[in-house]
Amino acid sequence: MLIGKDLLDKARSLSNRPEDEIARGCGYVGPSGRVLRKSFYRALVEAKGYKVPSSNGGSNGTRGRQAEFRTRVHGNGNLLIGHAYTRRLGLEPGQEFKIELHRDSGSIWLLPVEQESAKSSSQPVESDG
Repeated sequence: MLIGKDLLDKARSLSNRPEDEIARGCGYVGPSGRVLRKSFYRALVEAKGYKVPSSNGGSNGTRGRQAEFRTRVHGNGNLLIGHAYTRRLGLEPGQEFKIELHRDSGSIWLLPVEQESAKSSSQPVESDG
């Protein structure tokens, strides 16, 4: 990603192109190929000599959005539990859970499925006859 005078020079040379192409040409592309517009615009402003406030919004050094401990049912009926919550619980990809619904309290419980008991119950039992 270009910064400072190099960024300004490259952006000027691409000024007849769409904004996304300019940002790409200056190296503001994430690992997935998505254009990093906010980073590009901030770097342009800083390259012009303006002071840009820190991007953490005065949140005392914390990063990203904070877990709200709230969710809603999506239009397709799915209920998503985000990464922030699964990380806090130490859950790993591939872990399986039994879902228990408690209508009286309106709560949903996730009960870990024991992997060993699940494996042993799915294997056929051999007979001597």
